[in-house]
Amino acid sequence: MAQFQSLPGFREFYPDAFARRNHVFRHWRRAAHAYGFSEYDAPVLEPLDLYRAKSGDEIEAQLFSFTDKGGREVALRPEMTPTVCRLVGARANTLKRPIKWCSIGEFYRYERAQKGRERAFFQFNCDIFGEPGPEAEIELIGLLVQALAGFGLGPQDFYVRLSDRTLWLHYLASLGLDEAQAKSVLGAVDKYEKIGYDAFKAYTEAHGPLALETKVKILAFLKIKSLSALEAVLAPLGGDALAARLADWRKLMGGLSAMGLGEFVEVDFGVVRGLAYYTGFVFEAFDRKGELRAIAGGGRYDDLVEKLGGPALPAVGFAIGDVTMGLLLEQRGLMPAFGPNTEVYVVIGGEAERTAAFGDLALLRAAGYRVEYPLKDLAFGKQFKAAAESGAKLALIYGGDELAKGVVKLRDLTDRSEHEVPRASVVEAVRDYFTTGGIRPGAEG
Repeated sequence: MAQFQSLPGFREFYPDAFARRNHVFRHWRRAAHAYGFSEYDAPVLEPLDLYRAKSGDEIEAQLFSFTDKGGREVALRPEMTPTVCRLVGARANTLKRPIKWCSIGEFYRYERAQKGRERAFFQFNCDIFGEPGPEAEIELIGLLVQALAGFGLGPQDFYVRLSDRTLWLHYLASLGLDEAQAKSVLGAVDKYEKIGYDAFKAYTEAHGPLALETKVKILAFLKIKSLSALEAVLAPLGGDALAARLADWRKLMGGLSAMGLGEFVEVDFGVVRGLAYYTGFVFEAFDRKGELRAIAGGGRYDDLVEKLGGPALPAVGFAIGDVTMGLLLEQRGLMPAFGPNTEVYVVIGGEAERTAAFGDLALLRAAGYRVEYPLKDLAFGKQFKAAAESGAKLALIYGGDELAKGVVKLRDLTDRSEHEVPRASVVEAVRDYFTTGGIRPGAEG
């Protein structure tokens, strides 16, 4: 009979892999808590229309979508942004602003599985609603950096590439391009880093060839890497809109610098983010060596809540994927080795001793300790071997002599020191051991 296997692009999490995943999630949640974000969750199955014309053609082509038994067109969620906009929009009038929400959930995209990309993956999503100014971006990019730096990663390991779709559109308008042409150019810019000049083929097919002078200016703008260079290009153009946008840039970069995050953030107008709903600042985090896909990505999407039926509500957010995150931590040697994590192992002499031990180990488990014991009778030697393999630091020994005296023997498995305590004091003695970091001399019962 053939052995069943998981579907391509879907992962199993055996206990060691599950421990690594939870390690990543713990760090993400710790960062979100420090920044005052509230965690939420939502369905993994959504109406297909939620993604049509909201996330863009690229996402729609990757959906796991089907018609359910009720005749509804549905899809497994490929991302969280449309969903969180729906949730916030439904209760926007009752939520205190700014609304700062986060989630960790699984997502699904039907695309070719490759390094750093799976068909099922987890993301850490963080969003701020109700704040129209760059103060929201300062807060979110700060959280993004902390969510990565909390693992021990530094500016030598990753950086955030910061760009601005609004400024792109202002600049392209100054070159004489209309809205349709400008959006087509942004589509080319999004692909330019990967395929070079071929990225402009779609623009040429839709609008005809770009004038050489215009194309040269676009490519020069794409290569801007500093705020001073940006100001130098835009200053001669003048206009209130550009002046106001440059003021936002100064506030954003100044705020990040004041937080001590300047070395993590770089101006990079090669980033525009492909999803259709982005409207302002956009950003992506990458590893410095350039060996991996984007670690994280996000930006402002001020129109999406209203498009999904809610009130007009400014919004900005980001997502970190667990697949590339895990690869980066492995490469940098920052993913801990997770093994057995038993705290206390109970060594049992026989059936009478087993009955006595059960009551105590139940109390220890109720107190929150991870306690293991042999499910069937084993020689003492085999039990101590099992105790060592379990990772336990402390053994409780229930032998015939101990039972007769009404005591339990505690053995520190790191230095093999021992002492006896009355059975009524077992929980207190174990708590004392883990509080003080060892068996105290003279603590015998």
